[in-house]
Amino acid sequence: MHFGYAMSYNRFVMYILCLILAIITFLLLLVVAAIQPVHSKLSLFELKRRANTGDKQAEYELNREKSLNDILLLAKVLTSLLLVIFVALCVSTFGWFVGIILSLLVTLGYMSMAKFGFIKVLSKKCYNRLEKSLLEFVQKEPFIVKVLRSAPMNNDDDRRIDSREELQHLISNSENVLTADEKRLVIHSLSFNDQLINTIMTPRSMIVSIDHLDFLGPLRLDDLHKTGHSRLPVINEDIDHIVGILQISNLLALDVKKSTTAEKAMDPKVYYIREDQTLNHALAAFIRTRHHLFIVVNQFRETVGILSLEDVIEALIGRKIVDEFDQHDDLRAVALRNPKANNRPEKRIDV
Repeated sequence: MHFGYAMSYNRFVMYILCLILAIITFLLLLVVAAIQPVHSKLSLFELKRRANTGDKQAEYELNREKSLNDILLLAKVLTSLLLVIFVALCVSTFGWFVGIILSLLVTLGYMSMAKFGFIKVLSKKCYNRLEKSLLEFVQKEPFIVKVLRSAPMNNDDDRRIDSREELQHLISNSENVLTADEKRLVIHSLSFNDQLINTIMTPRSMIVSIDHLDFLGPLRLDDLHKTGHSRLPVINEDIDHIVGILQISNLLALDVKKSTTAEKAMDPKVYYIREDQTLNHALAAFIRTRHHLFIVVNQFRETVGILSLEDVIEALIGRKIVDEFDQHDDLRAVALRNPKANNRPEKRIDV
């Protein structure tokens, strides 16, 4: 009788012991699964650059970044080992049927449970205390880590940039690296080559022109200065027949006592460019021709706008160039407001 009682007591103790070990293993499993090392705010490239200048903190951060993948690998191995131990303890404690069911439920749900707030806090505290020791172990025992790897891991994970848009996003979101003007310059220069002329040109409705037969008397000269433009296209009948370019600054030397027409004062050279050309093409054309104003035409040789060298430079650097002739910050914005009420009869219908 005493022998049977002792056997029952021993079984009960083993049951309680296995139950306690299963609970501890389960908690350890959650804590290990929740490990998420905090990466450096600096890229590997920047850490390498600073380390090469003798920055000890950057050198430590660089070695730490290179070892984080190995630490995460050890955490996965430990997670798998804890799962095996937990399954064995469940089977020993609850029997095969209940133990397998319980183990299956934990295996499927432990990652979700590891995201609980208190588990993440506990995991972070434990990891912060052990990180230094783990880094030393990984660095001193590379052979063990290499054996545990199921596939080669690339530690040189300098961030790849797979598109121009991604590079622009990284630049625009960088902090304390580039000034606002520098960001604007880099971002606009990246998109400069793909931008079309018709996106920045002064549209047809905002073109101020002068007829080739107009006399350039004092009143007319005053009106031309008030337009705020340094160069004006000279037309013959309408804007689709441009015969020259009148430069306002050259009119200062005119003798107002003598009658002079726009045709006599203008530069007869007129350069045309298609609206579907890129700004890169336009800039190259400005440099090649040493001209400052192009007439923008469509496929039917109709005038759709004008493009100045200043417009192209502004698109390249990302900000307006304001000179003594400027009256409007953005003539395209003015055109969108339709100050001339173009095609707006009372009974208009847009289809």
